[in-house]
Amino acid sequence: MAQAKDVVIHLKDAQLDDELREKLRTAIEQGCQALGEEFHEVSRIEVTVLGGGGAFEAHGHVTGKGTDVGTHAKANEPGPAADQLLDKIQRQLRRVHDKRIFSQRRDAQRDPPKRKPTA
Repeated sequence: MAQAKDVVIHLKDAQLDDELREKLRTAIEQGCQALGEEFHEVSRIEVTVLGGGGAFEAHGHVTGKGTDVGTHAKANEPGPAADQLLDKIQRQLRRVHDKRIFSQRRDAQRDPPKRKPTA
């Protein structure tokens, strides 16, 4: 059974009309849901979109079991800023995930079990 991911979205100081605000919120929620499905160790995703008047910043923080990732992105529009942020988070989560999985495999290959001599 999949555990529900906690997604928190803040839209601060963003001069957006209600329709654009709702589209942005929906797009971010869908992106966070995709991240949660791909990386099961994630338990909380927090996204903040700031700015207005031509410069938007998006900040993100992801926590979970053995995972703590934070990053930010800038763009002229809020949608691209959020998309860039989610792409960066995905790359960082992939790096952390692969490092965790493959380091265990490398350790196992480095010290293979010794064979018992046959008589």
